[in-house]
Amino acid sequence: MQADTQAQVAFFLTGRRTDKHLEPVEGSGLRPALFARYNKLTELRYDFPLVLVGDPPGSSAFAQSLSDVIDQALAVSARGTDGERVRKNVLCLEREIRTLAAHGAASSLSALWDSAAGKLALTNDQSFQDNLRRTRAAIKIDGAVLDCNAALPARLIQHAWAVGQRNKARALRKKIDTLVLKLSNILKSDYECSEAGRSAKNLQAGVGSGFDAAFDFGAMSRLLSKALPKVEFPPARRARINALLEALTTQQFIPSSSVAKGKAGAAKPYSFLFDSCADALNAFRERVPKQIALARAIAVAELEVQGLYIESKHDALFAQFGIDGLDAGVVAAFPDYLVCTKAQGLSALEQAHLTEILSSGLPIKVLLQIDDVLGDTTNAQEKSAPGVPGRRIANMAMGLGEAFVLQTASSNLLRMGGRIADALNYAGPALLSVFSGAGQATTGLPPYMVAAAAVESRAFPSFTYNPSAGPNWASRFQLDGNPQSQLDWPVHAYEYEDPQHQRAKEDLAFTLIDFLACDQRYAKHFARIGRDRWNASMIAAAEAVTLQRTGLPSKIPSLLMVDAENVLHKVIVDEELIRQSQRCRLAWQNLQELGGINNSHAEILLAREKKNWEERLQQATQQAQSAPAPASVPAAAAAPTGAEAAPPEQEPARSADEAYIETERCSTCNECTQINGKMFSYNANQQAYIADITAGTYAQLVEAAESCQVSVIHPGKPRDPNEPGLEDLVKRAEAFA
Repeated sequence: MQADTQAQVAFFLTGRRTDKHLEPVEGSGLRPALFARYNKLTELRYDFPLVLVGDPPGSSAFAQSLSDVIDQALAVSARGTDGERVRKNVLCLEREIRTLAAHGAASSLSALWDSAAGKLALTNDQSFQDNLRRTRAAIKIDGAVLDCNAALPARLIQHAWAVGQRNKARALRKKIDTLVLKLSNILKSDYECSEAGRSAKNLQAGVGSGFDAAFDFGAMSRLLSKALPKVEFPPARRARINALLEALTTQQFIPSSSVAKGKAGAAKPYSFLFDSCADALNAFRERVPKQIALARAIAVAELEVQGLYIESKHDALFAQFGIDGLDAGVVAAFPDYLVCTKAQGLSALEQAHLTEILSSGLPIKVLLQIDDVLGDTTNAQEKSAPGVPGRRIANMAMGLGEAFVLQTASSNLLRMGGRIADALNYAGPALLSVFSGAGQATTGLPPYMVAAAAVESRAFPSFTYNPSAGPNWASRFQLDGNPQSQLDWPVHAYEYEDPQHQRAKEDLAFTLIDFLACDQRYAKHFARIGRDRWNASMIAAAEAVTLQRTGLPSKIPSLLMVDAENVLHKVIVDEELIRQSQRCRLAWQNLQELGGINNSHAEILLAREKKNWEERLQQATQQAQSAPAPASVPAAAAAPTGAEAAPPEQEPARSADEAYIETERCSTCNECTQINGKMFSYNANQQAYIADITAGTYAQLVEAAESCQVSVIHPGKPRDPNEPGLEDLVKRAEAFA
């Protein structure tokens, strides 16, 4: 055993396997132990795949999870005595759609629904198809179905951006069309009052050829010429209005309206979608003069249609219009630019253009997709690409102060929908830094798992910096998109079968080392130890990260992992990974401080105030002890009467009929949220509560209570007396009253 320990210490210090009992992990397919319950994502109900919503009712509802779409439809279709059967049939179809999407099927929800239904029809009866058609009729949306893969960030952000731009274009088009119509009416009125407008030919053309015999258009023309006053329309105004109409109908910032369609001068509208920051900057600079000209035309037209334009006053004023740039409110009415680029291969020059965008206040949004959050950093002699590594660009952008910055992983994109909408609607520049999880070094793991692991391990934490949210960091910076953000690492309950075939349970922290274990480039930093050589000198890697070592290590950091059959293994790690984890932990703690979590300034102030309070309390106690004792008071007077003594307040007891969760005892096992993610949800501490009791059935409440590993779910009494199988469900629920 001593020899084993020495070999383990040697591996920890050098990363070399000098003993035959230190087995390599390359090609073994080992994964972090907490991944055991996620072997087959297609059989789980979670956020993916997503369904893009074409014309959402809200700015942040540009996508929905397939599970949410199905749940909303089932709330309508799965009613009555056959409701549970309908639900099971439709969930079977949902699983098939999820499988198709995971295998690369890219199509609309309706097309995938038909494909999955046709496949399942071969093994099911007619009632199965009837249930599917009944539920499909309850789905009122259709759109592209996206799984979590390398293409997701760009497609989702482009869709969300396009939704916002359509809304903005509608408002600008409505304003331009209204001005064009009113200006045209002014010129039409001028023409009709002119000699040409009163001519017999023009009068006849305005009435139509069917009335030639009924009217003498020549007599009518002479009569109008004598009766109507001759008003001279200023030639300068006519020329100005014609110039305004030309500017408004030939602009290229939004698609041509019905007013301008077919006009000879109409040009192809600009594209505002780019794949490089340099191209977006060049396009913006080239279009600035035309943007100023269009903004000037709109402002002058608004005065013209109200009859308020005064040449002597406004000609000189509008000659200087936009010379120092346009106001932010004016720029906000125009389309925003979107750049979709990738961090890998981002040149130093392109990074300089990105920095210029983020510090200039321009209405340019940049999606920076990161496919490899680690890079080739498997040793201290890493060869960094020129410029700032992709995962650090978001931190740099926050320091500029003017840009909206959002960092998250693909796995979180749906839940960050509101923040994404805020970023795309922000008046200035915005950076959306997204880790796709689709790097080549993690083959064998779905991108969703890799992306989620990056957030869990603090390798790529989620955060938002919104300069428009308030005057200070407390209002601008948000860190609430991370699991258990108060801790260094998220901690989850893990259950397994020990060698004696007994159920065992322990809490496991998911650290950066767990994330590195998913990357085959880091395999040389791990060594598997046979179960017969596990010993007390092995400690959890999360604990080792917090230790300050002097001299030779007395404890060896280790990690629990599982193979493809979910058999438990233990590996030890070398010192290089501990150092990387310590740097990651420090970076996370710095973010925590910005987010007001474990803030050192606040803790110092609190300790100072606590010390001052204790000193004042001690002084008051000493003064009270040194003061002369007061005269005795009769016991009857000193003691309050029974009527005067207020009974101690007691916490009101919960009703036995009420469904609730003992949230503070929740172990975050995900069992309830997998049953119904609408009914059950997690709070900021990643502990479950009942979010919407109406979003599910009593059967799901009882099933969740039975599945809960710590028995904290209490189903209460059923809300729907007509729910099938209530008698049996109520009996099962009695154990959790």
